[in-house]
Amino acid sequence: AVVCFCPAVCGRALPGLTKGDSPSHESETTMGMFQSVLGLFALVLLCWLVSENRKAARLRPVITGLGLQFAVALVLFKLPACRQAFLWLNRAVAAVEEATRSGTSFVFGYLGGGPLPFTESYPGSAFVLAFQAIPLVLVVSALSSLLFYWRVLPLVVRGFSWVLEKSMRIGGALGLSVAANVFVGMVEAPLIIKPYLGRMTRSELFTCMTSGMATIAGTVFILYAGILRQTIPDALGHLLAASVISAPAAILVSQLMIPETEDISLGRVDPPRTAMSSMDAVAQGTADGIGLYLNILAMLVVLIALVALGNSLLGLLPDVGGAPLSLQRLAGWILAPLAWLLGVPWAEAHTAGTLLGVKVVLNELLAFVDLAALPPGALSERSRLILTYAMCGFANFGSLGIMIGGMRALVPERAREVAELGPRTILSGFLASCMTGAVVGVIL
Repeated sequence: AVVCFCPAVCGRALPGLTKGDSPSHESETTMGMFQSVLGLFALVLLCWLVSENRKAARLRPVITGLGLQFAVALVLFKLPACRQAFLWLNRAVAAVEEATRSGTSFVFGYLGGGPLPFTESYPGSAFVLAFQAIPLVLVVSALSSLLFYWRVLPLVVRGFSWVLEKSMRIGGALGLSVAANVFVGMVEAPLIIKPYLGRMTRSELFTCMTSGMATIAGTVFILYAGILRQTIPDALGHLLAASVISAPAAILVSQLMIPETEDISLGRVDPPRTAMSSMDAVAQGTADGIGLYLNILAMLVVLIALVALGNSLLGLLPDVGGAPLSLQRLAGWILAPLAWLLGVPWAEAHTAGTLLGVKVVLNELLAFVDLAALPPGALSERSRLILTYAMCGFANFGSLGIMIGGMRALVPERAREVAELGPRTILSGFLASCMTGAVVGVIL
């Protein structure tokens, strides 16, 4: 996702509401659960309505996807030990990130995360996306190339193929990418299965891209948890749970929007090894990562500039409600009914819709910052939790630049198809994370 920082990160607390704050709490919760159930049906229906082949849509992915979401949500909510296991996996990702930081700080100095030669004016002001976060793709590219040379990843792909072929009817290569997206970014995950991308079906490629938009990466778990720590108790656990629950949601949404009509890529055929040695595999992976890195940076600059240009054009119109029009304000008005369907009371729906609008038009980081900075009473505790899950995904215009730039570099022979599918992944990824928010609204 696009990462930017502002002084609001200082963390204005939003005191939580307790169950005893209102005598009608129980009835409000029951109504909220009804809204969330209705929202799940509405989201599934919307995915089917925007499908490119409604006749080919199957009921199995819907039933299995919803079942997996509820199963994972109940396990993570009711069995903290299971969440701890996911935290251990996230620590492994954090170790790779820390190793990357060692390289970037050595090469780029304080721009890459090294010691600052000056005092930081506000928390996060020294973070430089191009030199601290995105270089992770270089390390992941080298590691995945090495693991393919050692025949480790092909073995993992075959394992995922067997499990997911039996449950959700998707192949192992795709399953590994979807699972990896729980912990790594939207480009790092498909990078792991790069040798399989070229032979994936259109539906599989779309699912691979959607899963990256519907989840967040380990690179930002700690950052977002720090922003929300005074607003959402156990914020890190909730963010991790949201990313896990959104994985089957991404498969469900993708299979409805672009149903599978071809033979799935089972991942049973190992790609040929082009490297002559382990060091050669690392060198090839690094070289592939450089092109990926530059494509991401270029697309990111262009798409963020286009959003800013759109807001500038809207700013020429008369102010509405004492403030200039912007893409995020328009999205907020449009998304208020969706917020209600997730389980947010109508009195809070406009505020919630605005946060969802910021998340889609700008990025989820700024949406979390705005959530943490809301005045007391703006949102109930239940609404804050639902929004935390619904906003926990990379689906926004800045991420679209990363997605298209990265995927075009990974599979240049399918560049036109990636560019065609890219804008649809904002919708599919957003609907998947909203589905996660609705699932949480049902079980809260």
